[in-house]
Amino acid sequence: MPGPRRKSELKIDIEGLPEGKSHVDFLCFDLVYFTRPAQFIILSAGVFFFYLLYGYYQELIFSLPGFTGYGWYLTLIQFGYYTVFGKIEMLIRQEKRKVPLKTYTFLALTTVATMGFSNASLGYLNYPTQVIFKCCKLIPVLIGGILIQGKRHGMLDFVASGFMCLGLILFTLADSKLSPIFDLTGVLMISLALVADAIIGNVQEKTIKQYNASNSEVVLYSYSIGFVYLFFLVAVFTDIASAIHYCSYYPKQTYGYAFIFSITGYLGIQIVLGLVRQFGAFLAVTVTTFRKTISIVLSFIFFSKPFTIHYIYSGILVMIGIYINIYSKNKDSTMVLMCKRIFYRIKKLFYVPRMQMERSTLNI
Repeated sequence: MPGPRRKSELKIDIEGLPEGKSHVDFLCFDLVYFTRPAQFIILSAGVFFFYLLYGYYQELIFSLPGFTGYGWYLTLIQFGYYTVFGKIEMLIRQEKRKVPLKTYTFLALTTVATMGFSNASLGYLNYPTQVIFKCCKLIPVLIGGILIQGKRHGMLDFVASGFMCLGLILFTLADSKLSPIFDLTGVLMISLALVADAIIGNVQEKTIKQYNASNSEVVLYSYSIGFVYLFFLVAVFTDIASAIHYCSYYPKQTYGYAFIFSITGYLGIQIVLGLVRQFGAFLAVTVTTFRKTISIVLSFIFFSKPFTIHYIYSGILVMIGIYINIYSKNKDSTMVLMCKRIFYRIKKLFYVPRMQMERSTLNI
């Protein structure tokens, strides 16, 4: 006899549940009864809220005097928090592992690479420069989709990638002349983080669909195994004693902010995985990319740093690439058609339609 099912599974038998639809988890809520556009809007709003806080506290930690060089130790703390959060959630949901550990050993390695290099790069790059690199994550995701999942992409996808590459090059050149902390080491680190991130998005999508794994399972095993990797990496290749000593002088600004930084990142990851499950890796990356553009604006508002007009037009080139990519993937979707209808109605408010008369009505 099969064992008892979880409460969340019992909702499948409720009369009136849409046939052929699976659960759409948003924190402790199930969005299965919402329409697809509504699900997308709610999940996207959650990504924006949690990751904007995530970005703010990340930059706040790296603004501490002398924190440069401790990015890998911060990542170790972050992985520790994620492991605790994931274990608590799996215990509450009474879930068991479905994905083979072999898959998680590889996924954990790429997770360590993307988050470790991303955090460490902030010691060598301006925060907006790091974020604009992340905005171009669509490029390696596109390549990764071809290599890992055998996906085919249209010409518009490659045109979008071209715009992103051009915008990224111009933004980086502007930052190299203006920013006092620009270092090519940071460019190398964030580039490696993007490559690993492209692998993560595609492997996560393939794993979730193949094994029907829950978000909490993917997070727990990816970060707990990654924590073991990181501990040996930090212990062998960095001065972990110096990092612990430094953080003991600023416990609130390091461990305290790292807790907020981690819990907002953890909740954000859960929602991103929900987007991956429901809408695919490409659309999920697109949403997180738009969030990053808002993070750039907030970074200039809350943290003083040099500014140049070159940031604007290079950023616009990246945004054009993102828009082309979204349009190529969703030009026939309900969401895009809905946006077109909204734009048409807004246009009608500002433009008075011309009076047209057919020739047959004119007695000339």
